[in-house]
Amino acid sequence: MTIFLSALGGAAVAVAVMLIVGRYAKRSGSRLGTAAERATFETLHTAWSAAPPLRAGLVPATARKAARHLRTLLDTPALAITDETRLLAWDGAGQDCHGEVTAELAKTVFESGRPQVFGRDKLGCAEADCPIRYAVVAPLAVDDHVVGAITAYSSTASAALVQATNEVARWASGQLELAELDRSKRRLLEAEVRALRAQISPHFIYNSLTVIASFVRTNPERARELLIEFADFTRYSFRRHGDFTTLGEELRSIEQYLTLQRARFGDRLKVTLRIAPEVLPVNVPFLCLQPLVENAVRHGMDGEAGTGHLTIVAEDVGSEAHIFVEDDGSGMEPEQARRILAGEVDETAGIGLGNIDDRLRQVYGDAFGLVVETAPGAGTKVHVRVPKYRSGVGPR
Repeated sequence: MTIFLSALGGAAVAVAVMLIVGRYAKRSGSRLGTAAERATFETLHTAWSAAPPLRAGLVPATARKAARHLRTLLDTPALAITDETRLLAWDGAGQDCHGEVTAELAKTVFESGRPQVFGRDKLGCAEADCPIRYAVVAPLAVDDHVVGAITAYSSTASAALVQATNEVARWASGQLELAELDRSKRRLLEAEVRALRAQISPHFIYNSLTVIASFVRTNPERARELLIEFADFTRYSFRRHGDFTTLGEELRSIEQYLTLQRARFGDRLKVTLRIAPEVLPVNVPFLCLQPLVENAVRHGMDGEAGTGHLTIVAEDVGSEAHIFVEDDGSGMEPEQARRILAGEVDETAGIGLGNIDDRLRQVYGDAFGLVVETAPGAGTKVHVRVPKYRSGVGPR
């Protein structure tokens, strides 16, 4: 799959370069090569224009946008796109005469999985001068499952038109597969966020409520403040919208978490924060830091003296934000940290580390995975790097 996507990326770059050259030549008034070369540029530009709506999925709004460009590619009087049950889009002439039977014609490719050609007797039009006499129907498939069809209407049904319609349908199917891949990726990220929420320590919730209860009689105002912090923390952690948040919002939630932990541990828990204001607006994956801090508190407070020092640093480093979460706890063998990140062991020793590492790599690439520095008796330091832009949006 990686090779496939890389090939697509290379093709996209090539198309972009050719389009830029073509537009430059057009502006300069010079002719761009031979007629065949100009036709190639026009075809690539049309295909490039049809790709974005197809990548958004097979729904009426996107199908209508794509149909116009696909009809241009095939140079036919009309073109229709259907899903399994209905006509999604029609571009060109003749919809009043032929639109009603389009979905019925398309059903044949759902059964056979192969292109089909229909003559005028199947098209549902009785007008003698109607220019549409044939329909070529080709399947749209995702993972070998037919999800729709492209129907090219024409006055003739040459072998060239059948082959061209089938090739255009295969190309469109590739765009729909990428759309499904994008949706699968989003579903995976959402599932991983849900998994992180489920890993928020029940012990932390129980201990927080116990601490709040202990202040109810002795210091009601303090109990009220802690209860508000607890409510805000849980509201943020279990919110249902957005795969991303800002570093400032994530740190605010961490501050609420640490307020509750300091109420529990008192002076035994020391916290040092060094945050560069410039990185507070940077977008980060939701819940990518809070589990690291919870993990650091657990490890930092497991020494014999029951004390721990937690350090959180966020730095502005050129085009990136660098975040460090460090504790002075018992640490672990580097091999154990590697196995946790690889998902080879149960994460009771490291809440969410493997999950967060996977999410960072999926969003930003393998170069942005977690870096863990640790050794027995030397504590643990986790390094997080994120670009100073949200994936897919561009630099800030």
